[in-house]
Amino acid sequence: MLAIRAGNYGWSASPAADLERAEELVGQALSVAPRDWLAHYAKGSVLRRQGNLEDAISEFETALALNRNWLNSLNLLAWCKIMTGSIAEAIPLEEQAIRLSPGDPALYDYYINMEIAHLLLSRPDEAIVWFETARGPLYGFAYSFPAAIYALKGETEKAAANLAEAQRVFPERYSSIARRKAAGIGGAPGYWGVPKVAALFEATYFAGLRKAGMPEE
Repeated sequence: MLAIRAGNYGWSASPAADLERAEELVGQALSVAPRDWLAHYAKGSVLRRQGNLEDAISEFETALALNRNWLNSLNLLAWCKIMTGSIAEAIPLEEQAIRLSPGDPALYDYYINMEIAHLLLSRPDEAIVWFETARGPLYGFAYSFPAAIYALKGETEKAAANLAEAQRVFPERYSSIARRKAAGIGGAPGYWGVPKVAALFEATYFAGLRKAGMPEE
């Protein structure tokens, strides 16, 4: 799991090799214990990193069936639902995770998924509430998404302030639309979901970032 997380957050110097090693270890674990919930969760995490979200959904659902208390399975299942276009289905999954563990250390991630889902469903007022609640120091998109939403709402000062903070935290990634698109989302370079989801990101997130002042190149 450490190798997967290292790739997700940009900590690894060799993410492809780490992911390959993680896939090998997960296969070994499942061959020994095919009903181990953590092994299925790990396999889902590997598949998600590889961009195979449909199969990842199946693994996260299996992990949940074997252990309903592992809320990370709910969270990553919700993420895969968003990125494959079943956006509305993600919201009750995250609501369940938040309700079951309101003090969870990973609560920030649950909020982020809620925010993105509402934005893509053209619910900017709901989205901005979740983004403001989920402020965190590690992710530039904790500021870039509010920048886009505020810009779409015509609140230019708030949009500019949030964009500036995103650029301060991760200057390379948030210096231009082109670089932001190349970085992708969810740890997958260049990936913005299935085509209809990528189109929703273009119509909401990227349209807002342009209005907030982010240059194309």
